[in-house]
Amino acid sequence: MARRRRSSRPPLALETFGHFYIGGRIDRSLEGAPTVGQMYVEYFIPRRRTHRYPIVMIHGNWQTGTNFTGTPDGREGWAQYFLRRGYAVYIVDQVARGRSPHFSQSQGAVGPANLDRTEWRFTAPKRENRWPQARRHTQWPGTGAAGDPSFDAFYATQFPSLTSNQKSQEINRDAAIALLDRIGSAIVLTHSQSGAYGFLIADARPKLVKALISIEPNGPPVYESDFKGPPDWFADVGAPKRFGLTVTPLTYDPPLKPGEELAFVRQDEPDRPDLVRGWLQAKPARKLPNLAKVPMLIVVAEASYHAAFDHCTAAYLTQAGVRNTFLRLEDVGIRGNGHMMMLEKNSDRVAGVLHDWLTKTIRRGK
Repeated sequence: MARRRRSSRPPLALETFGHFYIGGRIDRSLEGAPTVGQMYVEYFIPRRRTHRYPIVMIHGNWQTGTNFTGTPDGREGWAQYFLRRGYAVYIVDQVARGRSPHFSQSQGAVGPANLDRTEWRFTAPKRENRWPQARRHTQWPGTGAAGDPSFDAFYATQFPSLTSNQKSQEINRDAAIALLDRIGSAIVLTHSQSGAYGFLIADARPKLVKALISIEPNGPPVYESDFKGPPDWFADVGAPKRFGLTVTPLTYDPPLKPGEELAFVRQDEPDRPDLVRGWLQAKPARKLPNLAKVPMLIVVAEASYHAAFDHCTAAYLTQAGVRNTFLRLEDVGIRGNGHMMMLEKNSDRVAGVLHDWLTKTIRRGK
């Protein structure tokens, strides 16, 4: 990240901070018998803690926990925002990413870097205009192109991800469950790729997930979307997600029998011309009983590629009996954000929306 700006804010008062590794096992079948599957966790406990439940922040694809500890132009991140408001904060590096060791013999291959894709998808979407909302992007701090200091600071944080979505979901689900089993009840905040992990974690530990905040969660349901630009903006790509929201099993009611698959149907027409035609379960739809126990917020930015399809995730959950709050930032007056909203110029305003929802959803100190 860029050099930290001088701030008029008072010093951040911490009771303690540190790190630990969670999950994983020694694999004697591999040369050298390494520990594999462990997750790096950084924690910060404020001196004046006013909220009972900590926030666990899980980053998305190609990212690390640095998404939450500072912005590319040197401002405080979402970790500091919530610490200043009395929350303990736990920040992870996904398994096989960042400071969580990767052993390709066990966890598989990682993908190559892609400078061009980083620019058009995250920092300068207006350049290629691949989805209808891209032209509204205004909040990235700088030009969003290589050579700009803020872009270069952001690009330096990018870290290769596993090519297997199933492997990523399995190993991160297991490590995150171990984290909640250690620290107890918590608020889970996910971004992008880790949105699928959030559903898996809440499915496995609904009593421990006191709220799930999904920032533009991996989606849309069933098929990924490709972005072609006008006039035919969207196309389904890849293999279907067998469990609708994930490629790894979720708990459905009635349960799926051995070998049985969920059946899906696609909308005949999109809700608006600038939106993806979503997929739902064929009727009668099965329920997601464990996810239904968890308060859930889904947040989407005005100019992100997710603006075209996150409503599909909300609709899929609703059909499966999961109440959720679906929030478009422009509907509360926050305009121009892209997918990396926690790093953009108005990141504190976005965090304020999350804080307001948590205040209404979870009673302070309870």
